[in-house]
Amino acid sequence: MKLGAFSVSLTVKDIVKSKLFYEKLGFKVFGGDMNQNWVIMKNEGTVIGLFQGMFEENILTFNPGWDENAQNLDSFTDIRAIQRQLKEKGIKLLSEVDETSEGPASFSIEDPDGNTILFDQHR
Repeated sequence: MKLGAFSVSLTVKDIVKSKLFYEKLGFKVFGGDMNQNWVIMKNEGTVIGLFQGMFEENILTFNPGWDENAQNLDSFTDIRAIQRQLKEKGIKLLSEVDETSEGPASFSIEDPDGNTILFDQHR
């Protein structure tokens, strides 16, 4: 099972203050839209997303089909196949992908400690 790029999606109270803080840690803006209260930042291979007013809690995120530079991977496990494998292993889904669909989709699960894990395929 290839999960793709990994990032942490952080819910923040003040996107400007948070962006400035992470810039001091060496992160640089990689994507997003400050006017929409979200930004993706990178420090070498580490990727974080800052989101103001979009989520209630921090989320671990996997992007099947992408590497850490948001570049398409030649080979990847489609999100529907990942979902099927997790269901077969008895993992409860919080949200599901329509398995008859194709292309971009997302679903989420929760780890034993209540942390949300989002699988978000963009292609």
